[in-house]
Amino acid sequence: MMNLYLSKINTSGILSARKVFFVGIGGIGISAIARMMLLEGKVVLGSDMGESEITNELKKFGVDIFMGQDINFIPKDIELIVYTIAVPKYDPKFFEQLKNTFNVVPILSYPEMLGVVTENKYTIAVSGTHGKTTTTAMIAKILIDAGLDPTVVVGSLLKDYKSNFIAGKSEFFVVEACEYERSFLNIKPKILVITNIEADHLDYYKDLEDIKSAFKQLESQSEIVISDYQKYLDKVPKLAVPGIHNRMDAAAALAVADVLGIDESSARKSLQGFSGTWRRLEKKGVTKEGTIVYDDYAHHPTEIKASLQGLRELYPKKNKKKITVLFQPHLYSRTKALFDDFVMSFDGADRILLLPIYFAREIKDDSVSSEKLANAICDHFLKKENTAFVEAFPDFKSAEVYVNELNLGENDVFVTMGAGEAYKVAEKVFNFS
Repeated sequence: MMNLYLSKINTSGILSARKVFFVGIGGIGISAIARMMLLEGKVVLGSDMGESEITNELKKFGVDIFMGQDINFIPKDIELIVYTIAVPKYDPKFFEQLKNTFNVVPILSYPEMLGVVTENKYTIAVSGTHGKTTTTAMIAKILIDAGLDPTVVVGSLLKDYKSNFIAGKSEFFVVEACEYERSFLNIKPKILVITNIEADHLDYYKDLEDIKSAFKQLESQSEIVISDYQKYLDKVPKLAVPGIHNRMDAAAALAVADVLGIDESSARKSLQGFSGTWRRLEKKGVTKEGTIVYDDYAHHPTEIKASLQGLRELYPKKNKKKITVLFQPHLYSRTKALFDDFVMSFDGADRILLLPIYFAREIKDDSVSSEKLANAICDHFLKKENTAFVEAFPDFKSAEVYVNELNLGENDVFVTMGAGEAYKVAEKVFNFS
C-alpha cells in the first residue's frame, strides 16, 4: 500500500534529490530506478547482499555499490533513500536504525518510488501472475517502433538493450507491476493490463480471493483495464519465441496498441521482431556435442507447464529430442502451497533434476523439500506409466557432477529453470554465461 508518509511531503521534492542511496540495488526493479536517477545526473550509490550481473553493470556506469548491509554505507548528506521491500520484514533492526538515523530524509520503498516517478506520466502497467515481463517488453517494443519514445521499467533485461530500463522522453511510461504485498497499488495506471490471476505469493496473501481483491483495487484506480484480449489472438503473427503463453502475451500487447491507436500492421511487425527477454526461455547456446541449452525463470507450476509446452513445440518427441530440466524450487511457502501442482507440471520433460529449495526471504521449513517433491513426481509418473527419470540433489556440486556424467549430445535439450540460481550449473558445466 502507499505509505502515508508520501501524502505529507511534496513528491516533486523527492524527484529533486541530488544524492540517492538504494538499499538492495541489485534487485531487477529497484536497479531500473537507480539507472533512471543516474541518467538524470544524480549521484547514485547503493548496497546489496551479493554481486550480480546487475550490480556489475551499475558499477560500470559509475555507481558506488557496497556489499552487505550497514548503516555506515550511507553518506550523512544523502537526500533520498530507496529500499527493497524485503528489508523491513527480513532485517527489521536495520530498517528501524535506518529510519532513526535518517529521520529527516525521505525513505521510500521501491514500489512507493515507482508510484512517484509514474505519477504524472501516461502509465501503462502490466500485472498478472504470469506473463508480466514478456508482455511489458512486447508493449515497449511496439511503442518504441511506433516512435512514441516511452520510458520502460521491466522485470528482466531486454535483449536489444541489455537493460531493464529504457529512458524515454515522451509522456508514456510502460511498467511491470508486481502484486507481491500489494506493491502495484502505488501505481495509478492510464492503461492496466491483467494477464491472468492465479494463486501465488501465499506467504503474504491468505488465498486466491485475497489476491483477487488486490487486483480489483488496482482496477478501481486505473482508467482503462485490459483483461479480455482473446479476440486479438488471431491477429498475432508468427513469433520468434515459442508457446501459446507467448502468443497470449502478444495478444495483450496488440490490445494496448489498439487502445493507443497504433497501426495494426506496425504493431504486428514489432511482435515479429521480438526476440524475448533475459531468462524467459532464453537460448544460451549449443554445446560442441550438439546439446541445446536454455535458461528459464519459470518458478510457478503454470509457468513450468507453459515453458515445457513451448520447448516441445520446438523440439517434439517425434524428432527424438529429450528434454532434461534442472529445476530449483523457489520458496518453501510456494513449494508447500502448490506442491500437488508442481508434481504435475513436468509432464513435458524426459528427465527432471531438482536442486535444493531456494528459500530467499524465508526460514527453513523441514516439512517440504526437493527430495519430497522428487518422490511425489516419481509416483505421478509411475501412475501414468511414464518413463521419465527424476532425481533430487543435496547441493549444486553434486548436480554439476551428475550433469557432467550424462554425456548429453545432439538429441538433448537441457534447460535450467527457476527464479533462483539453477543457471549457475549450466554456466559451470557448459561454460555458458
